[in-house]
Amino acid sequence: MTQVASALEELRKLEGTELGVGDWFEVTQDRINTFADATNDHQWIHVDEKAAKDGPFGTTIAHGYLTLSLIPGLGGGGDLPISGAKMGINYGLDRVRFISPVPVGSKVRARRKLIEAKEVPGGLQMKVEVTVEIDGQNKPACVAETLSRVMF
Repeated sequence: MTQVASALEELRKLEGTELGVGDWFEVTQDRINTFADATNDHQWIHVDEKAAKDGPFGTTIAHGYLTLSLIPGLGGGGDLPISGAKMGINYGLDRVRFISPVPVGSKVRARRKLIEAKEVPGGLQMKVEVTVEIDGQNKPACVAETLSRVMF
């Protein structure tokens, strides 16, 4: 059995199951400001602490795309049964929803569930549902279906 076939067989056993939950990560105003500078998105709800205090959220909030960009570093991927891979790459997204704002100072983490694994030329593709949770809140910040490829 090839490395791809072996890994695919093991991954398919995990379809529909939770892969793991990452550690909490604090979203600071410095990170929000740095993201604003990187993306040239300086909307007041993100960077103007004084104006945001009187705004709809009572404080500044993280950009939705900042929340999305944190996903790779938020962990929760578990130890996948893949050996011999040369590299992994982000392939894209199938669906993204920003459910709740992330107020400055909030802690977020990722909860991941494997939706699908399939073979693609040169490797495997995984669709993973990632839920970005906010500490102390019932609704998540973001739910995204990420597509990742593992190349052999």
